[in-house]
Amino acid sequence: MGVLVEWTDALSVGLDEIDSQHKVLVGMLNDLHAAILGHRGSVECRAVLDRLAEYTRVHFTTEEGLMRLLKYPGFEIHRKQHEELIQEVVALQRKLDNGQASISFELLHFLKVWLSKHITESDKRFGAFALDHGVAAPAAAAPRPRPWWKFW
Repeated sequence: MGVLVEWTDALSVGLDEIDSQHKVLVGMLNDLHAAILGHRGSVECRAVLDRLAEYTRVHFTTEEGLMRLLKYPGFEIHRKQHEELIQEVVALQRKLDNGQASISFELLHFLKVWLSKHITESDKRFGAFALDHGVAAPAAAAPRPRPWWKFW
């Protein structure tokens, strides 16, 4: 069974905490995909969707806090994108509760496209801004110190 979204460096925004949280979101989306493919039932699929929705809120709070701290000029537009996704997910959860919708591949496709597009466009813009304004780059990007024997 393949994954729905494969984490690659193309999804990295260059900020360790944000990238770590994005990896968790990608993992949860893949969990939802696996639950649907495995025909694990609407209760389990709904539980995975609920965890994904809750973690998304946590992640958005982290991003928005950093944006406020850095006085990111695109903050309001970015926050609005977050709010729109949360409203769509809440509406979907209501439809699921009322039997008006089911968790389907259409939902997965929507979440995959939204997450990928949001990360590669909006989040990458913010990541570049944050790095330009003094947020430390990941340790892996830092230059490696010379070995002690190469000093003389």
